[in-house]
Amino acid sequence: MATTLTTLNRGADVLNTRIVPDRRRYRRVPLTLLGRFMRANKEEFPCKLIDVSVGGISVMAPADVDDGERIIAYFDQLGGLEGHVVRPFEGGFALALTATSHKREKLAAQLTWLLNRHELDPADERRHDRIKPNDGSSSLALAGGIVIQCQVMDVSISGASVGTTARPDIGSTVVLGKLRARVVRHHDQGIGVQFIDTDAANLVRQRFGA
Repeated sequence: MATTLTTLNRGADVLNTRIVPDRRRYRRVPLTLLGRFMRANKEEFPCKLIDVSVGGISVMAPADVDDGERIIAYFDQLGGLEGHVVRPFEGGFALALTATSHKREKLAAQLTWLLNRHELDPADERRHDRIKPNDGSSSLALAGGIVIQCQVMDVSISGASVGTTARPDIGSTVVLGKLRARVVRHHDQGIGVQFIDTDAANLVRQRFGA
């Protein structure tokens, strides 16, 4: 756990150096994600993210867009991003994001996780045996005090796959039952989480017998 927290802190420092804006602009970092975008006329097209900052993105796209056009883009691991076209180029365009300071902070946290996920070792969950609980019913506490019912599809002492319609941001903290966890992925039926409580192993064994 200490290693994970150290990695996150180090990742945040790197991201701040590379992404947080100086007085003139936001610095972008390369990141490849598949997604979709909607033009101002409501037409939708697939796209591929090629670089990103908390102030803007560049994407490859099969459709031409207009300079200044309002675009809404969606990427599974970043969620919805809105902005206007500042530079069309051959095969894609650059978008200046329209976002509150809170949204930019959330985006910075998501990017920190994505850029350092190889150091956080998502394969950790494969090192621990997973079980399918007989009773997987549980609760999921999200940001803002929202609590919803969910289904634990499988679980180990390090993480769980959770069936839910909710899609909290990658890298955000949730509470699954009594266990604090970090969202590490989205999937067709819900989300994957990594437990971050120091006594997670004992709590998981008590609740699920893992």
